[in-house]
Amino acid sequence: MENDLFGGDEPQPRRDAHEAYSPSLSDEKDGDARPLAERLRPSALGDYLGQEALLGDNGPLLRLIRADRVPSMILWGPPGSGKTTLARLIAQETSRDFITLSAVTSGVRDVRQVIDVAKANRKFRRATILFIDEIHRFNKAQQDGFLPHVEAGLITLIGATTENPSFSVISPLLSRCRVYTLKPLGEEEQLTLLRRGVERLNEEHDDSAAELIVEDTALKAIVALSDGDARRALGLLEIADSLRRDESEPAPVTVEDIRSLSQRQLMYDKSGEEHFNLISALHKTVRSSDPHGALYWLGRMLAAGEDRLYLARRLVRMAVEDIGLADPQALNQTMEALRAYQALGSPEGELALAQATAYLAIAPKSNAVYMASKEVAAEIEKSGTLAVPLSLRNAPTKLMKDLGYSENYSYDHDGEGHFVPKQGLPDEIRDKLFYRPTTEGDEKAIQEKLEKWDKARRRISEEKAT
Repeated sequence: MENDLFGGDEPQPRRDAHEAYSPSLSDEKDGDARPLAERLRPSALGDYLGQEALLGDNGPLLRLIRADRVPSMILWGPPGSGKTTLARLIAQETSRDFITLSAVTSGVRDVRQVIDVAKANRKFRRATILFIDEIHRFNKAQQDGFLPHVEAGLITLIGATTENPSFSVISPLLSRCRVYTLKPLGEEEQLTLLRRGVERLNEEHDDSAAELIVEDTALKAIVALSDGDARRALGLLEIADSLRRDESEPAPVTVEDIRSLSQRQLMYDKSGEEHFNLISALHKTVRSSDPHGALYWLGRMLAAGEDRLYLARRLVRMAVEDIGLADPQALNQTMEALRAYQALGSPEGELALAQATAYLAIAPKSNAVYMASKEVAAEIEKSGTLAVPLSLRNAPTKLMKDLGYSENYSYDHDGEGHFVPKQGLPDEIRDKLFYRPTTEGDEKAIQEKLEKWDKARRRISEEKAT
């Protein structure tokens, strides 16, 4: 059978897999067109930056690597946190064959070829690591295809993902893998990486080229613009280098140079976990009466390009869920903010969203209506279709009147204070109380009214029972 991955009639193990990502000196002399981030990948685990919790002294993953007991795993972390590099170094440190697939470009045929190679490796008593970049892009059926081979130990699967694996990786596969969370690189780690990058760029240029000098403040500006993404940071540095060397009299790279090359790109995915993290933070800071936090998280979502009408709708939801009748104006504020944005658009309409957010955060809080709605839904699920009391039914026909529809109904506007006590619930649950107002804001007055009205209704109920 022809092997399209490695050539030849029979699948053969790749004994020099690590050489695919450890460039030789001859490569550098001939000119390496790969991005700086690729050229600067560490060739030894000791040069790997970041992830101290996993790879520091006595780190759990480091112990497994040293013992050559590497399990199948999912590396979950933001872009540029070192997932691919770590997977390659694991293969190198454990002398395993390293085969990589991209979930974006690979299909079933590619997976079958990998399995054939892994079987050939086993004949030579060589273990195989299959690295799948962006594993969350494989569908359920494709992920299912790896299960038997992972279970049989034919391959050690290392998947890389920027998405929460709880949602993006199927449960059977997830249960057979350990999940390791990778953090964005810290400032000092990024500065160390950038200094390595400057040194590497100067090594690669011939002696006639002017030395690349980057001010420390400029390096820190790159760090600030990169949000922990090592690949983005090195890309910015490489652009700065190429532009500086085109100048007749190169000068040190400054903060102004870096800012002119790029603008901050916030890590965000409108349908991914970061979206849900930020909207959760916005909702919870509103609920906890923190206008500073609420405005910050709103600003973060606006800066990341979130749909403004989605945010407006969520503010309406917060007004009725967390404030309710403690301040009925909260709903008006949010609805007006929604209409204002629809009329003005960005950026003018965004100020209305900010005003509504601040209003909700400082408003008195009550979830009494929200909880009452949940209790009502639970009661309906439990008791089913209960009959409407006869007194509450309409009686437009003689037959209905003869059957007792609307009998003994008293018109409330004829009563004192426009109130006549009567049973308002089905007989089976006539004494249930669903809405329990708090003593916050306007609900304090509502509570006093309800206590008087509920007391009168209970008397009617007790009379009916006797």
